[in-house]
Amino acid sequence: MNLRRDVFQAIADPTRRTILLLVASQSMTAGAIAANFDTARPTVSKHLQILTECELLKQEQNGREIYYHLNPQKMKEIADFIEPFRQMWDDRFNKLETIMKKYKPNK
Repeated sequence: MNLRRDVFQAIADPTRRTILLLVASQSMTAGAIAANFDTARPTVSKHLQILTECELLKQEQNGREIYYHLNPQKMKEIADFIEPFRQMWDDRFNKLETIMKKYKPNK
């Protein structure tokens, strides 16, 4: 049974977010990624599996090693989804800032 993973649940986990940050600048093996955590390697492997199933990471076989690297297209899809919400909150905070600048406290 192939379950579809939710990308937002995947990035909600702090360990998985850290993994994404690690592989953002360079491809890494599972062992190299696991070396950055104080957890068992199978635990890191499970995180890698989830990120791969969500297509946030891509795997590339190089000899006997599997390298993980960031899938920028999937990250862009997430950013594009979030952008309207960011704009909405920016607008609200800008309006609040305008109101607060006009406010003069009574002394």
